[in-house]
Amino acid sequence: MYKKLAITTLSLLLTTFTPAVATAETVMEKIARTGVMTAGTSKDAIPFAYNNNQGKLVGYSVDMLNLIKEQLEKQLGRKIKLQLVTVAPGERIPKILNGQLDIVCDASSFTWERDKKVDFSISYGATGTQLLVKKGSNLGSPESLIGKRIGVLSQTTNELALKRVQPQAKLVFLKDRAEGYAALQQGKIDAFASDSILLEGWLGTTKNPDAFQVVPDRPYSREGIACMVPENNSRFLDSVNYTLYKFMQGFVDGDKRYTTIFDRWFGSHGVVFLNNDLRDLAIETMQIVIESREEISQ
Repeated sequence: MYKKLAITTLSLLLTTFTPAVATAETVMEKIARTGVMTAGTSKDAIPFAYNNNQGKLVGYSVDMLNLIKEQLEKQLGRKIKLQLVTVAPGERIPKILNGQLDIVCDASSFTWERDKKVDFSISYGATGTQLLVKKGSNLGSPESLIGKRIGVLSQTTNELALKRVQPQAKLVFLKDRAEGYAALQQGKIDAFASDSILLEGWLGTTKNPDAFQVVPDRPYSREGIACMVPENNSRFLDSVNYTLYKFMQGFVDGDKRYTTIFDRWFGSHGVVFLNNDLRDLAIETMQIVIESREEISQ
């Protein structure tokens, strides 16, 4: 009897004096406390996110991050600093999970496997997987890829698309896009797989664009570009989605501020001029998102 009484008393003492486990700080609480939003992005994903000639990170996705920052400043009633951090594709989710990044906006596409670990925003752009090959190459059809050396970045949707389209292709994993472009030029690979818009972006910067071509005419996949945030941060994700929706609605409605942002990267005088198919795909993606939600009063 005394033994049972002692155990009961000890249990009561532990319950009384053991402090409650602290609730983890949300991303929104962290940004409100520090005044800093730490965002992961790319250094070579032209025109979504890349280092320009002055070494500054710029791009369509970087502009989205700046719009998100502005929205947070309105909601939190304080100035927010946008701290950009360049990350490789394989680093994006691990750095979100360990708290180093509040958000990633580069050229990320949704997959169910990724969605098990992070949450995705609504899509604010669209692209697909295609190949960069040397001019005159006969590559393009799934059958033509059998046994061919296809360069690809690990843990990307391009890798998944190639495995699905042609499992017998020989995938060559590269550390970044610069290595992929160099490997193609040096004949180390037969093709380099990446997002359609990124390949067009590289062609616009190379000295000999006529020596290459993007194939096939129809991408192997169609993918929406979205931001990634830590799971269980609904208030922060709501702000991100509100910002992206407002941008897309403004662009489709012809708001000059938002059309200027889009055309800076994809217009006739932009960094990457989208052909009619890619432009229609981008606008169609925006319209689908807009029509699925309540309109915002501008």
